[in-house]
Amino acid sequence: MNLLDAFFNTVHDYPGGAESLAPRMGMSAAILRNKADQTKEHNKPLLVDADKAMGLTGDYRILDALARNHGFVLHRKEDGVIASDMSVVEVVGMIWKAEGEVGAQVSQTLADGKVEKSEVEKVKEAVYRLEQMLGTLTKRLEGMAEK
Repeated sequence: MNLLDAFFNTVHDYPGGAESLAPRMGMSAAILRNKADQTKEHNKPLLVDADKAMGLTGDYRILDALARNHGFVLHRKEDGVIASDMSVVEVVGMIWKAEGEVGAQVSQTLADGKVEKSEVEKVKEAVYRLEQMLGTLTKRLEGMAEK
């Protein structure tokens, strides 16, 4: 996802949209709407705006877009998750599901004998989700490792 699309979606998907989020960010709804509107020349979002929006909404698509734009895979640190056999089994199940999604997307992409850019984007999205799950698996196993 485009970074500015991610900011727009974070603002507009928040319950009540810009009207509800703007006061919590310390600005008017009109200014926040302008910052989220890519067609506006003024009032572009600043890094501090992105940080505030993510902190207030719990929506991290902006951070995810930044990571992807620079070749990184983002996965959340799991504070409070007790690493155990069951927590590992849980992630393995999610990995199997994500692998199936990758296979399904590749199969769908190749089904008509031609590969379209939009289809490749869907495959990339499925692969990214799988990479996130693999990162979670390694973190949980690290949490179980004997010191």
